[in-house]
Amino acid sequence: MTSAALSLEGSHFFAGKKVLITGGVGFLGSNLAIRLLELGSDVTLIDTLSSGSGANLFNIGSLGKDVRVVVGGMGDQKLIAPLISRVDVVFNLAGKTSHLDSMEDPFQDLDSNVVEQLRFLELCRKLNPGLRIIFASTRQVYGKPEYLPVDEKHAVNVVDVNGVNKVAAENYHHVFQAVYGLRPSILRLTNSYGPRMRVKDARQNFLGIWVKKAIAGEAIEIFGDGTQLRDFNHVADVVDAFLRVAARDECIGKTYNLGSEEPLSLRAIADIFISLESSTSVKIVPFPEKLKGIDIGNFYGDFRLLEQETGWRPRHSMESGLSETLDFYRENRAQYGI
Repeated sequence: MTSAALSLEGSHFFAGKKVLITGGVGFLGSNLAIRLLELGSDVTLIDTLSSGSGANLFNIGSLGKDVRVVVGGMGDQKLIAPLISRVDVVFNLAGKTSHLDSMEDPFQDLDSNVVEQLRFLELCRKLNPGLRIIFASTRQVYGKPEYLPVDEKHAVNVVDVNGVNKVAAENYHHVFQAVYGLRPSILRLTNSYGPRMRVKDARQNFLGIWVKKAIAGEAIEIFGDGTQLRDFNHVADVVDAFLRVAARDECIGKTYNLGSEEPLSLRAIADIFISLESSTSVKIVPFPEKLKGIDIGNFYGDFRLLEQETGWRPRHSMESGLSETLDFYRENRAQYGI
């Protein structure tokens, strides 16, 4: 993490705070936990540790007894109740992320991203009204962009079940603010990447499987012609955004996009991989039929609202971020199945 991020304005806010992270042993949750412990927070993680998620106990292995880990689902009210009662801030990161899985098993996605969220919020409002909650949503809620870059005023035009359910979860957070006094903020994440992400497949995002293939000396597969534009955020920048929003009362009730300063084509990203890992190559393949219906084409977000209200900007270039990421997985191949 850069020195600019380390000097986060208001970082003293987290000293001594009791923090709960749902999905805490996964990619985002583990990186956030590491940073919060540096800031002096009392951190509890809850995670199902399911094989289909990004959870990996190695992600938090360095934390030892400094972090409390509870194994279970966020909809388990008996398990969650004593945790909710004692915390000051919740980073609500749990849920399914795979767009394709949501189409192939829509009811599992519904249970994870809507039913469990509603159960969790209902318990929060009963046991800890006024709780500060930061919810991780996705740029997928916008669907195929009507204009670029996409700002928060863009219409919500979901193209898959996962997007429908993420919108529902966002709305539940807002309803529980308006009616019961909970204090949520929503962050719509784009392609987050970095150390501790799932790399065994593309369930979190396609960069994961690209990392695995590159290190293994296999060809990176690009669907289509490779001209599709995307924006990317290194996980340290994502963590910085979560912390800045959580520390500011003026962010309560608001929704923010993340994004990068310059979108890149898939081919350009692949070229960076090749420059960093010479054993890999690129293979252009036809777009899979099962993905065509939910593909959103070019996408990059407008993060100016987040910048204006918190000072956040992405600080990692794609080259430096991918270099750090590849180094992490080269060093820890066995722990991530490479």
